Amino acid sequence: MKKNLGKRAGALALLLISAMVLTACSGGKQEKGSNAGSAEELTLKYGFQWTDPAKPILNDAGAQELEFRVYSSKNASALDYNDMQVMEDLFKQTNVNVNWENVSESVYSQQKNLIFGNTENRPDAIYHAGMSAGEIIKYAKRKVLVPISDYLDYMPNLKKILEDRPDIAKQLVNTEDGKIYSLPRIEEMGLLQNPNLLFLNRDWAEKACDAGAVTGLKKDDLKDGLALDSKQMEELLTFFRDNDMNGNGRADDERPLSFVYNNWQGNQCDLYGMFGLNDNLEHRVIVNGKVTYTVLDDRFKTATNFIADWVTKGLIDKVSFEQSQDNFLANGKGLETYGAFYWWESETVVSNPENYIVCSPLAGPDGSRTVCVSNNPEIGTGEVVVFSSCSYPEVLLAYFDRYYDPVVSAQINYGPVGIVYEEQRDADGMLVQKPLPEGMTADELRLQNAPLGIINLGEYAWNNVVHMEPRAKLRLERLKQNAISFIPEGVVPCPNLQFSLEELNTLGSYESNLNDYIRTNMIGWLMKGGVSDPEWDSFEADLHGKVKIGDIQKVYQDAYDRYLEGK
Repeated sequence: MKKNLGKRAGALALLLISAMVLTACSGGKQEKGSNAGSAEELTLKYGFQWTDPAKPILNDAGAQELEFRVYSSKNASALDYNDMQVMEDLFKQTNVNVNWENVSESVYSQQKNLIFGNTENRPDAIYHAGMSAGEIIKYAKRKVLVPISDYLDYMPNLKKILEDRPDIAKQLVNTEDGKIYSLPRIEEMGLLQNPNLLFLNRDWAEKACDAGAVTGLKKDDLKDGLALDSKQMEELLTFFRDNDMNGNGRADDERPLSFVYNNWQGNQCDLYGMFGLNDNLEHRVIVNGKVTYTVLDDRFKTATNFIADWVTKGLIDKVSFEQSQDNFLANGKGLETYGAFYWWESETVVSNPENYIVCSPLAGPDGSRTVCVSNNPEIGTGEVVVFSSCSYPEVLLAYFDRYYDPVVSAQINYGPVGIVYEEQRDADGMLVQKPLPEGMTADELRLQNAPLGIINLGEYAWNNVVHMEPRAKLRLERLKQNAISFIPEGVVPCPNLQFSLEELNTLGSYESNLNDYIRTNMIGWLMKGGVSDPEWDSFEADLHGKVKIGDIQKVYQDAYDRYLEGK
């Protein structure tokens, strides 16, 4: 990092770090790396301090003599982290010298096990570590990882987060020894649990109304929040299928209803909401405190047959089950082909988003109307781990703790002051976005200049530090109006859960087979006309017998019960 600072004599001003209310206690018992001295020795020699976020963590001697190697994957569009302005600013603010070793995401996935197995030349930490609960248990038992919870006195930001939010702490604690071995990513917007919205082509729907093709629907009804039932939707999709809606002289290139099957967003799950099921990609959700699998509900069979009938009739584009997300987005541009689709926002999908209205969830034949509840977490665990061979873990963790200040978090997540944000804040003290450079999108600017990773962006940050991106605000507004209000009380996503080694062995033995078995059967049923009663009976028998869904369900229930204890 020091060599990069030399190249950038005109580097931007220090990061603006807001003072934290909590002041950490000095001292603290910890397991040290093999070459580490005590915190007192670090203080005497290198001016080590962690209580004042406006002051450096180390003195100039510490900046010159101590260096940390941090290994990290990065997006292909991103600058080398050593060359990122946000990292250079952090060095100036902290005097903690980090040498980043960047590799591609694919290289990291190939080298991950080699790094952990190389006892002679490990880095001090891994950023974007992507550690699973099982991996943490394994390497914690081998004393490979630093127990970060032993160092919380040097981490006032994270310590306060965990004190204020025990639910976050519970998602990090290793059940084998009660300690925390990884740093979290916290980005709470209220978006990820509801990844689908239904958009309808208003111009095409007006033509259907003019033709009298839809029961009980008038042109004046075609506005955001439109509540359709399954019969009306079927009539609309049929009209879209049978007519040259885009006026190009062909009636075979219209796609009545489209989505991306089993994608993290814009998927098929909300169609099951027509039958009262809060489905998701794992088919696992919490209902009144109980871990519930939607595939064990007979309504799942009924819903699957209903949806399969729409596929057979050509109302759902069969490409939906084969296309990638990129293909779906590309096919929405230019000539209109989508009559209706599931996604987070029409602006991303089609060239003329003003022609599309967002609908409330569809009501099924019996009037049921609900949406999927995704298990996509807003708390990311396993983001950063520190190796026990690190000589000065208290210094490195005090440095990483600065990332959890919301002002720093905003820059880690979106890009630095001076490039992404103006030097001056607005009248409310909020960071102000600079105009985009000509020819560059917001995503391109962000990916190039923001390392992402460990942050703390939640309600306080969105109200006091940084504005949500306009598209995120739009998503949230639409979700509040057209999705969240339709989730029944008592239905919540399954949070990050911590498992014992025995429980992980059970999941490792059975869960992959369960997921494959459900996925294989579902795609066959939906594409080939549905599931017969004998086929469904055999499927249910196999779930309990062959693929052990009961054992898997018990593991999740026990882990969830532990999560709830003392909450």
